[in-house]
Amino acid sequence: MSAHFEGFNDQLIDVEGISIRTLTAGSGPPLLLLHGYPESSLMWRHVAPVLAADFTVVVTDLRGYGASSAPPDDLAHVTYSKRAMAADQVSLMGLLGFESFSLAGHDRGGRVAHRMVLDHPSRVERIAVIDIVPTLHMFENVDRAMAETYFHWFFLSQSAELPERLINADPDAWIASRFRGRRVEGGDMETDVIASYSEVFRDPAHVSATCADYRAAATIDLVHDRADRVAGNRIDIPLLTMWGDSSYVGRNFDVVRVWKEFATSVAGVSAPSDHYVPEEAPAFTATALRDFFASGVPA
Repeated sequence: MSAHFEGFNDQLIDVEGISIRTLTAGSGPPLLLLHGYPESSLMWRHVAPVLAADFTVVVTDLRGYGASSAPPDDLAHVTYSKRAMAADQVSLMGLLGFESFSLAGHDRGGRVAHRMVLDHPSRVERIAVIDIVPTLHMFENVDRAMAETYFHWFFLSQSAELPERLINADPDAWIASRFRGRRVEGGDMETDVIASYSEVFRDPAHVSATCADYRAAATIDLVHDRADRVAGNRIDIPLLTMWGDSSYVGRNFDVVRVWKEFATSVAGVSAPSDHYVPEEAPAFTATALRDFFASGVPA
């Protein structure tokens, strides 16, 4: 991975018994970048170096992903709740000396970011979420298009190790399937990048961990989200939502309107991509994130 992050410090940091892969570079206000499924910090390879010119950039692998620890799940899926995954990242940023920071997350990383702001509002200054609408809204608005495009939500959340057995039988085919049809035409992923993502999924512990992430999303995460809705808890810091203009999210939701149900101050921008926005449209992503986060930095 280091070839893609020249000049970044690459280390494993222990966070209460969980090792979190962490890459850091740059100077200026701290900015944490979180990846999606089935990826790792590698997905930020074209964006993080650009942002490091203006920010102290921290890029991590979420627990259960990439080179981070993949502890066994528990029966209630607390281990892979977005609450637990967000707490990892808040603690890590504290260990790096950042008591407050800005935050961007794509896909699963965006869901961790959403929970982080609700659970730790004093720690995050600005948030960007990429190609998602909130988990609660997704589950409460399931239709045929959602079920077909996001079938993996319902497949990975199955119990009795069914998804693990099927993925472990051919992890390379599973990883390839996650990108096929969810990228703009002509936007083929680099061969070494696909190989890196596939390598992680050859480890049964990481396969189980990533399934647990989706099991948590369909169970305990919804309990937490509904409790926040009842309590009236909303995101009260500036939020940027970015989506691919060819993605399922971009084609099927009024993204800004949906996020305004969960956040007070929402801006939105459509990217020339499908789902994997930072990898398909890295220059667009870097510019949009830089402009949004820099606007909150005192001159």
